[in-house]
Amino acid sequence: MTELAATTAPPEEHEFSDAEHRRILVILGALMMGMFLASLDQTIVSTALPTIAGDLHGLNHLSWVVTAYLLASTVSTPLWGKLGDLYGRKFFFQLAIVVFLVGSALSGLSQSMLELIACRAIQGFGAGGLMVGSQAIIGDVIPPRQRGRYMGYFGATFALSSVLGPLAGGWLTEQISWRWIFYINIPIGIVALFAIATVLHVPVVRVPHKIDVLGLTLLSAGVTAIILLTTWGGTEYAWGSPVILWTGVLSVLLLAAFCWVETKVPEPIIPLNLFRIRTFTVASTIGFVIGFTMFGAIVYLPLYLQVVHGSSPTQSGLQLLPLMAGLLLTFIVSGRLVSRTGRYKVYPIAGTAVTAVGLALLASLKPNTGYPLVALFMFVVGLGLGLVMQVLVVAVQNTVPHAVLGTATSTATFFRTIGGAFGVSALGAVFNNRLLSQLPHPIPPELRHLVQGGSIAANPAQIRDLPPAIQQPLINAFSHALEGVFIVAVPFAVAAFLLCWLLKEVPLRTTAHVAAQARPVADDEAEDHAEDRAELPAL
Repeated sequence: MTELAATTAPPEEHEFSDAEHRRILVILGALMMGMFLASLDQTIVSTALPTIAGDLHGLNHLSWVVTAYLLASTVSTPLWGKLGDLYGRKFFFQLAIVVFLVGSALSGLSQSMLELIACRAIQGFGAGGLMVGSQAIIGDVIPPRQRGRYMGYFGATFALSSVLGPLAGGWLTEQISWRWIFYINIPIGIVALFAIATVLHVPVVRVPHKIDVLGLTLLSAGVTAIILLTTWGGTEYAWGSPVILWTGVLSVLLLAAFCWVETKVPEPIIPLNLFRIRTFTVASTIGFVIGFTMFGAIVYLPLYLQVVHGSSPTQSGLQLLPLMAGLLLTFIVSGRLVSRTGRYKVYPIAGTAVTAVGLALLASLKPNTGYPLVALFMFVVGLGLGLVMQVLVVAVQNTVPHAVLGTATSTATFFRTIGGAFGVSALGAVFNNRLLSQLPHPIPPELRHLVQGGSIAANPAQIRDLPPAIQQPLINAFSHALEGVFIVAVPFAVAAFLLCWLLKEVPLRTTAHVAAQARPVADDEAEDHAEDRAELPAL
């Protein structure tokens, strides 16, 4: 494999001037508003889903309100990254905000579950551009050596949205209407659009271009098949059913065709040459495993708090604060240490180890475990995750040519999201199977229907209305099932820990490659961009 680095960082730390620091903070504020919109909508819907399903009479399609958003954001990330590389990231970041706001408005106006699912897909498509654009633009304006210092602010945004999402979703649904969980995005998005237009000035390189339509189509279809496979498997259809088997075969064939097409087209949506760069390949693999662990396991903590501890959706959102506090703490501390020392490998190694320990602690939770101990275990998991997430982005951006910075960033994000989709589905199957095996026998048929149909998981409060003779055994079953989810997640965290040792530490650059340019790049300067593309290893 090949390692690329445009410039080797000197031993001493390069500091921004006060004026430059203030300018970057203003740009960060605008970018964080965009990221806040995308990350908020990953969680704000969760507490409103039972109410939405009741209003729109679509309980059987409930999971698709989340899946449509996840699918569209996952599939669109490589496209947004590529378009940003070809035409300039500022315009497409603004376009992503507009698409997201249109999807939000239409979601709030939806009159049926199918309408809402389609509009959530539009939202997700815009969200993919927001997540990728915000991280790639940081790569345009801040050198890798300083990037860790500022990425801590993104950690704060992620933590804040993760806490506010369930709280805001519950409050708006109870006090006004579930439709306002979508309308609330509009004023925030308008402010973000104005701020981006005013303060963000990123040089634009114009190059000859050709969009890889066939590759994008095959990738979209392949990823859709994978997410359908992991969404349907063990719930809608048995894992060994013909539908699941043929969906798996179709996904493999589509992705194999995608890989073949990417070797033939002049402007691939995901340049396969990137995988010859060791840091990119290792970081993307770690991101996939961490996504599996994080999204697959942590998503069940609110369920544990609501079912086992009897917390309301709003209370469970507040009770997740220790997890976010740990994540935010190490996000900020690790970012500053990376900027100060120029070294980053130690942090994902330590982070994955701490995450594995935290998940093992969560696996020890019992129905009678007090909240202070639960809070401590969540804090440990947060500490671990905060050491991993941002450092992988910095490592990738430091070792790829600038011409493919957006593509590399979006591809790394793509793998983490796909890992999360696999994690949610695979660990969901573990949870469902373990729950059914733990239920007391004999159990009333109507209760088994509630459990298998996911009604209790969607609205845990109804468990308190069950007769006492059934209520406590059901709570115990939920606790044991969640214990199994965390146990299965531990080996994946350990696998990520082992992979981190393969991450090569390349000295962080002290220039952002384009940050020093005071004016847009003209057409006749496009040769520099072509030279960057030539730096990619040949297949």
